[in-house]
Amino acid sequence: MNKNLNQLIFLLKEDVGLLISISLGVFLFILFFQPFPYENSDLNNNLLFVGGLAAIVFLVMVIVRVVSPWLIRKYDHKDYQSIFSSFIGGLIMVVLSAVGFAFYLFYIGSIEITFFIMFKVGLICFAPPVALRLYDLITRLKVENMSLHKQLKVFQKQLSKNEEEDLNKMVELLSENMTEKLSLPVKDIAFIKSADNYVEIVYKEVGQFKKKLIRNTLKNIEQQLKLFPDFLRCHRICIVNKQHIDKLNKDYGNHWLTIKNYNEKIPVSRQYLIKLKEAV
Repeated sequence: MNKNLNQLIFLLKEDVGLLISISLGVFLFILFFQPFPYENSDLNNNLLFVGGLAAIVFLVMVIVRVVSPWLIRKYDHKDYQSIFSSFIGGLIMVVLSAVGFAFYLFYIGSIEITFFIMFKVGLICFAPPVALRLYDLITRLKVENMSLHKQLKVFQKQLSKNEEEDLNKMVELLSENMTEKLSLPVKDIAFIKSADNYVEIVYKEVGQFKKKLIRNTLKNIEQQLKLFPDFLRCHRICIVNKQHIDKLNKDYGNHWLTIKNYNEKIPVSRQYLIKLKEAV
């Protein structure tokens, strides 16, 4: 018994602030717009009368949203919540509130119940379940957003780890006749450019830029680098490592790249410009 009572108290604490806020909204709406033709010059009596209507809304919400799930706990909670709370629960809330309002207005307020009065009652009683539905929807979206944010962090962390592993991988650049070979970490190669029948490889070694000529075509070198996504073709005569790009520059329709801590302009042709912009 203690456990069941504690569960009810927990469910009530979880939603009591929200239910009070909605009831207060109904109270203020009725107090200022006065949709029902009650006439009483005593402000305190008016406040009590309107407070009774707000109390009806509060009690109905507590019964439908808190007490009912607690009483029907033998059913699966998730199925119950998805069916009862979303549509049927809202409908029951409107009906109970409307019936409570009608009895209260007739017996306490001595107001004749007409179709127009019941129409206004229905509109007012429709607001709380809509507010609860919006609150549940926003809460669910927040939870999903937090979950997606956590997944994104994990994904970014894994991606960063993979990128770091790729940068530490060794790449072998071979000459056309396979007699020359240059093995370098991916992260150390800054760019490779064509130089007649050779390619010039510019790389960093112990913090200093160095150059190495290998007899081969840039097209063959590009094939050797196809497994490493950091290398981008930026011109018919040049391949660049995006990790070493400092800035993409433009002047009178011409584009070029600057390399970090290296004083040389790397040409960029229109053919590769869009792909380069996406990567950088």
